[in-house]
Amino acid sequence: MAMKSLPFLVVLSLLAITLPLAIASDPSPLQDFCVSANTSADGVFVNGKFCKDPKLVTADDFFFSGLQNARPVTSPVGSTVTAVNVNNLLGLNTLGISLVRIDYAVNGQNPPHTHPRATEILVVEQGTLLVGFVTSNPDNRLFTKVLNEGDVFVFPEGLIHFQANIGKEPAVAFAALSSQNPGVITIANTVFGSNPAINPSILARAFQLDPRIVVDLQNKFKK
Repeated sequence: MAMKSLPFLVVLSLLAITLPLAIASDPSPLQDFCVSANTSADGVFVNGKFCKDPKLVTADDFFFSGLQNARPVTSPVGSTVTAVNVNNLLGLNTLGISLVRIDYAVNGQNPPHTHPRATEILVVEQGTLLVGFVTSNPDNRLFTKVLNEGDVFVFPEGLIHFQANIGKEPAVAFAALSSQNPGVITIANTVFGSNPAINPSILARAFQLDPRIVVDLQNKFKK
């Protein structure tokens, strides 16, 4: 009986070892690097990108410049996010990491959003931010903190989070994310700005609002 159960125990052990790897945001690379290329010529398709021939790779493929410069803030929410990911730093392909600079106007915010493929760690470069995230159902517990220059905060993968400038001057933060392409789902834009639009009666019931208010919100977020 014990001998017959041995293969099953082996399988369980293997699953216990490999499952954490299988559900990681980005798979571990099997080569030193795989610089993204825009053509399939002499390339291999990895992580949604074609790999550049390693013999043609240069230092510039791992280089991005200008992140020290302030970005203009013109969005209605009062922030500008400048991403450094696999789409503009090709050497990040398969490396499982990316970076953003966030500029906040006075009273600006990076509104509630989520990254479906990444944990985020943020450091404040300038100013004072109120940051927080909300846990999943059913608790929906809010964790929030006021951050000053040099302070660091972590947002767990997939959870809704935000930052708001509560200081009297513009603020700047930098954040690293545990994916080459973490994705972003801004809650308000996604719910009220979907294409095509979600039936207003569904959103009215979900948010317990008058359908006319939902329609007004959808018009504000219409692309």
